[in-house]
Amino acid sequence: MTPELMTYAIAGLAFVAIAGLGLVFAGGSGRGKQSKRLKAISDGTVRRGGGADAATLARRKQMDATTKALRDREEANRKKRVGKSIEDKIKQSGLNITVPMFWAASAIAGVATFVGLFFGMKLNKDVMLLAAAGISFAAAFGAPRWFLGMKIAGRQKKFISQFADAIDVIVRGVKSGLPLHECLKMIARESPQPLAGEFQAVCDAIAMGVEVPQALDRMYQRTPIQEVNFFNIVLNIQQKAGGNLSEALGNLSTVLRSRKLLREKIKALSSEAKASAMIIGSLPIIVMLLVYLSTPGYIMSLFVTDLGHLILLIAAGLMATGIYIMRSMINFAI
Repeated sequence: MTPELMTYAIAGLAFVAIAGLGLVFAGGSGRGKQSKRLKAISDGTVRRGGGADAATLARRKQMDATTKALRDREEANRKKRVGKSIEDKIKQSGLNITVPMFWAASAIAGVATFVGLFFGMKLNKDVMLLAAAGISFAAAFGAPRWFLGMKIAGRQKKFISQFADAIDVIVRGVKSGLPLHECLKMIARESPQPLAGEFQAVCDAIAMGVEVPQALDRMYQRTPIQEVNFFNIVLNIQQKAGGNLSEALGNLSTVLRSRKLLREKIKALSSEAKASAMIIGSLPIIVMLLVYLSTPGYIMSLFVTDLGHLILLIAAGLMATGIYIMRSMINFAI
């Protein structure tokens, strides 16, 4: 390469290097300014015209503070296990009983189960004592709680099916000019149970001087479902930050109906798995009955020997564990 060509090559490389450095610095500065502007727009500090909207910024800050306070309160309630005590569960179930009555019923169930099993079945006393003790313990502490959980689930299912319609009543009432308290009274008068009872309790609390957020918090403790929590959050944010209440509740009603539709879709899709679980769970019992009807002597050793009694107890425990695991696998909750 001639010296003249070498000079041209070095000059060209120097020009490319200088131009590249300029593009890097210019592009980085532009991207930095662009990201800052996008962040400012997302925070509400810059309007499309370029000026700051103080009212919008203040409202957004108020909404953020309200949302953070609600999140902190929900986290504190979760740590305190609010709604997990027996008293709270009795309120959630809608049963008109007290905590001492619940524990008395649990003790009666346990004692009655123990007496019935130990003295009613003529089996080996050592094996029967162990079995009666275990089953009576489950009857005393498991069966009443299971019954309570079943009542809570049924009541919450009825509440969810009626709640979107109640929110639509509030939306129509607010659009027609009625205050929120009158809309809540209308739901308490005209809705079926359990929705009417819950909103009546909210109206009574407001009439006694309790603020709306506190009354809704008590409602959430009595009915701890996500739909009520969403309703609570929307009303809290609207009262503290302002805004169109009918529009917010209308959007909430749409969300609740979509959740209900999704829940029904999940139920339909999981019906095959539930049928399979029922068949698998009932298959050992059906096989035992068929064997007993065809060849009774082949299976009677399970009922007349101590080893057979122990095998039956172990099999019952394994069956209960398997049914619980299958139920947990096919129980989809949203």
